[in-house]
Amino acid sequence: MSLKEQIRQEMPCQDPQVRSANFEEVALGYSEEQAVKEAARCIQCKKPRCREGCPVEVLIPDFIKAVAERDFAGAAVKLKEKNALPAICGRVCPQESQCEQKCILGVKSEPVAIGRLERFVADWEMAQGADAPEAAPANGEKVAVIGAGPAGLTCAAELAKLGYAVTVFEALHTAGGVLMYGIPEFRLPKAIVDKEIANLRRLGVDLQFNAVIGRSVTVEELMNERGYAAVFLGTGAGLPNFMGIPGENLCGVFSANEFLTRTNLMKGFRFPEYGTPVKLGRKVAVLGAGNVAMDAARTAVRLGAEEVTIVYRRSDQEMPARAEEIEHAREEGVQFKLLTNPVEIIGDENGWVKAMKCLRYELGEPDASGRRKPVAIPGSEFIMDMDTVIVAIGTGPNPLATQSTEGLELNRRGNIVADEEGRTSIAGVFAGGDIVTGAATVILAMGAGKKAARAIDAYITAKSAEAAN
Repeated sequence: MSLKEQIRQEMPCQDPQVRSANFEEVALGYSEEQAVKEAARCIQCKKPRCREGCPVEVLIPDFIKAVAERDFAGAAVKLKEKNALPAICGRVCPQESQCEQKCILGVKSEPVAIGRLERFVADWEMAQGADAPEAAPANGEKVAVIGAGPAGLTCAAELAKLGYAVTVFEALHTAGGVLMYGIPEFRLPKAIVDKEIANLRRLGVDLQFNAVIGRSVTVEELMNERGYAAVFLGTGAGLPNFMGIPGENLCGVFSANEFLTRTNLMKGFRFPEYGTPVKLGRKVAVLGAGNVAMDAARTAVRLGAEEVTIVYRRSDQEMPARAEEIEHAREEGVQFKLLTNPVEIIGDENGWVKAMKCLRYELGEPDASGRRKPVAIPGSEFIMDMDTVIVAIGTGPNPLATQSTEGLELNRRGNIVADEEGRTSIAGVFAGGDIVTGAATVILAMGAGKKAARAIDAYITAKSAEAAN
C-alpha cells in the first residue's frame, strides 16, 4: 500500500456556515469507496489491541476485513454479534480514547477510523433493510429492566437473545434515555435511535412507558409480586448539578438537562410545529466544557442566539469534551472564555438574567484527576453581559428508584454500589451505567449492561439448578 493510500479518510461534513442554521446531521458518513479504502488500512494484527479498548467487545478486525472485501452484509453480522446499537455507537462513542487509541497504526500514523467504519456498516444495513433478529427459544424466566437508556437497552437485548422475557420500564414517554433527550439531532438523528430500538422489539423486548419505579411500582414488588427473577437498574444520572452561586434561580438560567430535553425530546427545535418554545436571549453563556456543554452551546447557536460563549475555569488543554466536538463548536462560531468562572448571576428588576460576575483563574498544581487545579486570581472580578445561562457541570443520580429500594447500598454521592458484573447489595438486583459510575459515556453504559446481562443469566441459572436439587 502506498503512503497516499495510508492516509486516513476524512469524514464528509456539512459546511459550518450551513449547518449552524439547521439541525440536520453534521457528519455525513463515508461513501462505499471511502469505507473500503479506510478498511484497507487495517493491518489485521495477530493480537488486535483495538478490541481491548472496546467496552462491548466488538470483533473489530473481523468486521473491518469484511468491509475491505466489500462484504458489507458480512461486516454487519460480525458487528452485531457483540453490539446491539452499532449505528449509535458509530456516532457518539469516543473511539479516539478507546479502540482507536489502541490501534497499532496510531503509533507512527493515524489509527484506523474504527468508529466511522462502524457507522458506515450499520447505516448500510439499515438502508438495505436489516433482517429480523433471530429470537431465542423462551426459557420461562422474566427479567425487569429499569430505564431505557444505553445500559438498560443493551442489557435487555442480551437477555432477550438468551431467551428471557424482558420488560423495560421507562419513566419517559419514549425509549432511548440520553440518546433521545440529551444528544442533539445534529449529532444523533432520532430516526436512527428509533430504528435501533425497533430491532429490540423484534427480539421480543417489551417496553412500558410512563412507569416511574419507586412511585408506580417498587423493585421489591416487581420481584416478590410480579414474578421477575431479577431486576436491572439502569436509571442513569439525570439529576443536574448546579454551582450554588447567587442568581441561579433567575429566569433565563437552565440546567443543560432541561435545555437539551426541551429541544430534543420535546422537539423545541421545531417550534411552532411542536408547542415547546425555548426562550433564549441574544447572549448565551454555557458553564462547563464537556460534551454536554458543547451540545448545549451548538444547540443555542442553531436556535438563533447571536453570541454563545463556553465559560470554563481551566484551559483548553483540560477541556473534557471530545476534540471533534470542540472543533465543530469553534467552526460554528462558539466562543471560549477560558480560565474564567462565574461567582454570581445578576438579574434585572423583572427577575431575568442580565449579566454574570466572573473571576479570572490561573492553573496551579494537578488535582486528583491529574488536571492542573484552577486557582482564582484575587481582585480579577469582571462583568459579562448575558441574557441566558446554561449550567453544564455534570449530573448525579435521581434518588427516586434508589432510595425507595430497601437494603440497596449507595455511596456518598447517591450512586448504587455494584461490582464489576453489576451485582448490588440485594440478591437478584443488578445495576450498571451512570447510576453506578456517575455521568460517563454511552459505550461504557452499554458495556455495563452487557456484563450485567451475563451475571443475571448466571444468577438465574444457578438459582434454578439449586431449586431443582
